[in-house]
Amino acid sequence: MTNIQMKSSAPFTEQTITSINNIKVQTPLNSKEIHNLNQTTSMSDNKNSGQTSNQGTINTDNTNTIGNTPVFNNVATVTNTNITETMTIPPLIHTTMKGQKIQFFTGNTVQKIKACLGWNVSNPECDVDVSAFMLDSTGKVLGDDWFVFYGQTKSPDGSVIFNEAEKTDRESITIDLNNLSPSVKKIVFVLTINEAYEKKLNFSMIKDAYVRILNYSNNSELVSFKMDEYYENVTSMMIGEVYLHNGNWKFNAVGNGVSKDLAGLCGLYGVQIV
Repeated sequence: MTNIQMKSSAPFTEQTITSINNIKVQTPLNSKEIHNLNQTTSMSDNKNSGQTSNQGTINTDNTNTIGNTPVFNNVATVTNTNITETMTIPPLIHTTMKGQKIQFFTGNTVQKIKACLGWNVSNPECDVDVSAFMLDSTGKVLGDDWFVFYGQTKSPDGSVIFNEAEKTDRESITIDLNNLSPSVKKIVFVLTINEAYEKKLNFSMIKDAYVRILNYSNNSELVSFKMDEYYENVTSMMIGEVYLHNGNWKFNAVGNGVSKDLAGLCGLYGVQIV
């Protein structure tokens, strides 16, 4: 169970994990400034994936952590201006259909893979985030810090790393299969919409969402999946997963969504939040 140390007596609930997305700053920041802000003040919202720039003001002193990630309490509501750039979808070569499961390489021909994800939006308020949950044979995380996203970029064993501000894709997850904990049997890639509940956003406002798995050594595509179903009652999408089956890694084009935020997904996959 994740022990969240409180700096004040303010109540902390599941939903406050998403408050890492509610801290704003007065002026837009570049990537270097955002990185420095994350390191020095632990305000994780001000990320620059090449997707949005934000304006607003900070009004909180209360911090907590989930895993290694700081979160904030008592966050004031601010006005947020998002500017979303349309991305060009890269060529998807070895495409799969929803529900299709395939072995995307054989033997030890691939040592390290990179899951690259991208999307476009029809509503500029949609700020989409990528996360990856590392699951054991029971379908639950190995521990409360066995998931990665922009606020917690590396798995405990260092084998799974979150990357943002990609040139071709929005964000990516690199996976070193040789150094991955043998207890990890599946890695699920998830898209979530920041502040979906508060702003009444959903996946009917998303388009062109895809995941492509590359051979890290030469950036060649091994398999890909592009979604074609988007629903109003979905706020988080399990777009795809890689999983171990009979000693071989396979890809599953999931494309299924749920009406949950990041905190809800943590509960779904066994991350305990106090």
